[in-house]
Amino acid sequence: MALLKYLRHWLGREQPSEPDPAVLAREEELKARLRERCARFRRLLSANKRALEAMSEVEDRLTGARPFGMDYVHAVSTRAVTAVFQMVRDLNALSDNAYAALQDSFDRIRSEMESMLEEMPHQDGPLILHLDQISLSDLTLVGGKMANLGEVAANAGLTVPDGFAVTVSAYYRFMEYNGLQSELNRRIQATDMQSLDEVFSLAAALQKSVLTAPLPPELEKSITEAVDAMRAKAGPGLKLALRSSAVGEDSLGVTFAGQYRSELNVPPEEACEVWKEIIASKYAVTAMSYRYQHGIPDDAAPMCVGVLAMVPAAAGGVAYSRDPVAASRGREQILLNAVPGLPQAVVDGVVTPDVYIFSRKVPPELIHKRLAGPEGTPPSLTDKQAADLAKVAIALEAYYTEPQDVEWALDAEDGRIVVLQSRPLREANSATEQSTVEHQVAGEEAGEAFVLADLPAGLKVLAAGGVAVSPGVGMGPVFVARKEADMLSFPQDGILVVERALPRWAPLLSRASGLVSETGGMAGHLASVAREYQLPAVFSLPDACLLLHGAGEATLDAGRCAVFADRQPQLASTAVEPTNLMAGSPVHQRLQALSQLMVPLNLLDPDAPEFTPAHCRTLHDITRFCHEKSVRLMFEEEDADVSRRMGKQLRAGAKLQYWIVDMGGGFKHRVTGPIVDIDVIASAPMLALWDGMVAVPWAGPPAASASGFMTIMLESTMKPELESTAPNSMANKNFFIISDNYMILQARYGYHFCTVESLAGEQSHENFVNFQFKGGAADRQRRRLRARMVADLLEQHGFRADVKDDSVFAVAEGYSATEILMKTRLLGYLLIHTRQVDMIMLETDRATALKNKMLVDMESLSTRPLLGRSL
Repeated sequence: MALLKYLRHWLGREQPSEPDPAVLAREEELKARLRERCARFRRLLSANKRALEAMSEVEDRLTGARPFGMDYVHAVSTRAVTAVFQMVRDLNALSDNAYAALQDSFDRIRSEMESMLEEMPHQDGPLILHLDQISLSDLTLVGGKMANLGEVAANAGLTVPDGFAVTVSAYYRFMEYNGLQSELNRRIQATDMQSLDEVFSLAAALQKSVLTAPLPPELEKSITEAVDAMRAKAGPGLKLALRSSAVGEDSLGVTFAGQYRSELNVPPEEACEVWKEIIASKYAVTAMSYRYQHGIPDDAAPMCVGVLAMVPAAAGGVAYSRDPVAASRGREQILLNAVPGLPQAVVDGVVTPDVYIFSRKVPPELIHKRLAGPEGTPPSLTDKQAADLAKVAIALEAYYTEPQDVEWALDAEDGRIVVLQSRPLREANSATEQSTVEHQVAGEEAGEAFVLADLPAGLKVLAAGGVAVSPGVGMGPVFVARKEADMLSFPQDGILVVERALPRWAPLLSRASGLVSETGGMAGHLASVAREYQLPAVFSLPDACLLLHGAGEATLDAGRCAVFADRQPQLASTAVEPTNLMAGSPVHQRLQALSQLMVPLNLLDPDAPEFTPAHCRTLHDITRFCHEKSVRLMFEEEDADVSRRMGKQLRAGAKLQYWIVDMGGGFKHRVTGPIVDIDVIASAPMLALWDGMVAVPWAGPPAASASGFMTIMLESTMKPELESTAPNSMANKNFFIISDNYMILQARYGYHFCTVESLAGEQSHENFVNFQFKGGAADRQRRRLRARMVADLLEQHGFRADVKDDSVFAVAEGYSATEILMKTRLLGYLLIHTRQVDMIMLETDRATALKNKMLVDMESLSTRPLLGRSL
């Protein structure tokens, strides 16, 4: 504290009319040391702002619907840790290392965060597992698809194809053998995953790296031997199906429907090369976008591949043990989709399938049948075959104790139903518009006449028909996409219209307000993804691309299977909150865990015995400790009189409760006494702030209502230190530290506290003004409303403002000196005119009138020339 003693001596006594050169030299030395301390304090405040911004951002990401990846988790954690490290270092520099123990607390928290960010090491296991060796307990080794298929074969008593799994261990061995994983991670983390253009480029590069890499010899040998064993068992003519089975697929609360590649009719001798193609599909645009939107990092989804014997299929498709749309309103029915031949056409959405609806009675009864082919075309299934399939769906639901999405094939040789896949069924959200299901059922049974029923008058129908695969109402610009390149032009909140419901359109669904396809049905992969996103969708709408081309703004009502011209908000009976696809995902969980070491604030009372470095349990605790102690170091001392003796007391007509410390250039000339007149101030930012403070006379605090007055009395009673007339350490602590183009003010106005810092120099990129505002005498609800009002006022004048509880953090940066000073003047106005207005914030009319008056005053100030400086 030697510097403070020198300052007291220097600032507190009269100087001779002709000062001794040695005294002047000593004064300059003290000013230089003061400038150094102020620079450290400024850096600490700047780091405090960055740390709090990072913490606030983490809270927003955890509660919002915006997706993020592990690159963001690493980045925001690094930003927070770096900012807090800067605060710890500068506080110890300011205090002559008085808080060395704070570094220990910081190191402990940082170490815990680093351990959470480390990737989990993978476990070694067999490269190959035959289907009869697999059960659900092997989920992490063979992925959900193959684990479920092995379980069905072993315990559910149903028929599955012969085959084996190339395990996750094989995937890791392939990656390690070629040194791919670190290179892939580096490229992924360097890519803006919200830019489709960048994702397309990334996908091409990553897939090329995988496809050109050789297989480890032991892996190639294992696959070849397993295929040879299948060929020996099946005889000549064996063809293979290679299907993705990534870890996390169907087990992380998401389906991954159609996001990875499957290859059918593969010759046995090509199994190794096609295996690489399936692995490469993990880095396709669709798959990477899907994982990013759902918060699944690349390392959480290693790839297994199922190698299965092809089934000679007479028919195939998808069975839902519960209709996923009808179930959202409690309608109990089984839904079957079928096509002649393989089920691929159903899941890819390239055709309109035959539909069979059964009751869930025992045995199931056929309720409705809709055949897609022209009249006279035989159905994909007989009624008996469809009934047998409904029984299989019910049996799988009973085994797994939850509704199932079952991919199946009807063996043309023996007529058996072969299960190709069974996974948990994702139902439509019951919060979406319930009427959509009623219209859907009516449409299936009564044709398309229902589409135009019960409509408000005057609506123009652009297109109608088809089947609702996901309920709801969406509004936005219609966008017809015919080729993959069209994805790059898709507008935010557009209604996507396509010819075929292919999975490749899935990356656009998070940005869409609706989806229409000329083909496809309820069981397609794209339909499943639409339901995950709670996106209104209608498939099999004839000539949709032609009818809706150039339609402009429109409304898709999936319940009525119709598209109407223009936006029709009256059709949306209830607003649906954006789906938070991240919630519960591995990335979300990782950030949630890290946030517990960043965000919670445990150090609340600076005078409590627990307000020590040892009790800092989070980064927020450390920022609170550093800020409190640094302010005291800069602006307070033990005896009650020292605050006045630290600087020159400001006089503007009368002596005021402000003390000025000049770092150099802040006064027009040397001041020899304890008083400095406002006319002597040369600091442009301080003059601009002062101009705003006096520009509009303050009418005094607003008259409080009885409830507003009582809440102030209650707060003052509970916290006597808030009373502005009480002699305590919080009173009369208003300090300016200034230079010619810099100013920082630490002040208290009534019951609230604020800091204003402004730099207005020649280099625009260095200029800034920031503002921190907290507190008040009213209850927390009123204080929060005032904070939000202050933020709104500042945002209308070019500030970025963040509200956290009753605090406002606002900044404007990168402007010219003149613009910074204009904005600093606006802050001066707000400092004075927001005093005690929290007491009326629950009186809506008065609060609105006050805000409108402030808007007018601030607009007027924005047009007035600056005083006190020529620019």
